[in-house]
Amino acid sequence: MSATDYDVIVLGAGASGLMLAACAAKRGRSVLVLEKANKVGKKILMSGGGKCNFTNLDVETGHYLSHNPHFVISALSRYSNWDFIGMVADYKIAYEERKHGQLFTLNGSKDILNMLLAECEKSTLVDLRTQHDVQNVKTLDQGGFMVQTNQAKFNCESVVVATGGLSIPSLGGSGFGYELAQKFGHYVYPTRAGLVPFTFSDQFKEVTTRLSGNALDVTLSNEKTAFTEALLFTHRGLSGPSSLQLSNYWQAGEAFNIDFFPQHDLVQLLKQKKQSHPKTLLRTILSELAAKSIVLELQQLIWPADTELALGQFSDQKLEAICRQLHGFNVKPSGTEGYRTAEVTLGGVDTREVSSKTMESKKQKGLFFIGEVLDVTGHLGGYNFQWAWASAYAAAEYV
Repeated sequence: MSATDYDVIVLGAGASGLMLAACAAKRGRSVLVLEKANKVGKKILMSGGGKCNFTNLDVETGHYLSHNPHFVISALSRYSNWDFIGMVADYKIAYEERKHGQLFTLNGSKDILNMLLAECEKSTLVDLRTQHDVQNVKTLDQGGFMVQTNQAKFNCESVVVATGGLSIPSLGGSGFGYELAQKFGHYVYPTRAGLVPFTFSDQFKEVTTRLSGNALDVTLSNEKTAFTEALLFTHRGLSGPSSLQLSNYWQAGEAFNIDFFPQHDLVQLLKQKKQSHPKTLLRTILSELAAKSIVLELQQLIWPADTELALGQFSDQKLEAICRQLHGFNVKPSGTEGYRTAEVTLGGVDTREVSSKTMESKKQKGLFFIGEVLDVTGHLGGYNFQWAWASAYAAAEYV
């Protein structure tokens, strides 16, 4: 082999690309990883607020969105969350479990990145190169591929597209993987920002701006699904886990409902308080359940004319109407913050044209797709990393 010939060339040195390189090298395959940025694993380092939510204790197919939902089953079953947790344990990386089974490193995302790099370095077969912007990938007459970057040309038997999606372009997100897929005849589902905060431009925007920094456990719901998690008010709109989760199921122009007190039956509670504390103000009762600043805003939105009315002066019908609003307040975002802050990209390469067993293209022998470039998007909570690990492991067995 000449210095520019490799068994496998991986496009992208993110979670799935590094995982594949390490796994393929264990099989004795020579691997070149090409990264256009000046450093590898940038998105790994910023994930989970720098703590890297690397997987989840409860990984099921229901936590993934795809136009072809069964596609994820094969890879996730062959490389499970416990396989990755085992590797984390082997490297003695300290981690903690948070709610909903989320696993985070204790000492920072760099531990996960360093583990992947160490796995690559176990073999002399992995060549990592940064600042290589891929400009062309074409098939060779004798079989295999030629990959041309801004710096050099390389030949290989297999090309693995691990370029990620469009999310967070400042960390290297781009549409190159989609363009490459289309060049080889693949259908690419339209993409949009996922796991992303909502923005508002109406009266509600003024409310979120005033409440910026406040958080509350709520249920956000639309006709498709519901999530009960923390809601964070921002000066642009709504963020926090509940908003990010629902954004995957939201389309521009749609409204959704906020249940501000999902853990309480407000009708029952307020009718009881009306009997026992008839002279108490409604906001006083609700301020025991949520921050006073939030309650004051809700008061202006829902019962502005009756703010100084004691509970005993409300009719049951009026209380019931207020409770319906508090349990199902309808809002209509103007949009989302877009790819700039999105954690993932929805849509991507049609998985019906990719083998679920090997991740190989059904249209071009030797071309593989792994990770976020595929039309597979996980919920918040470590599921997208688990897909990166599992899809990379699946492809590494065959490249």
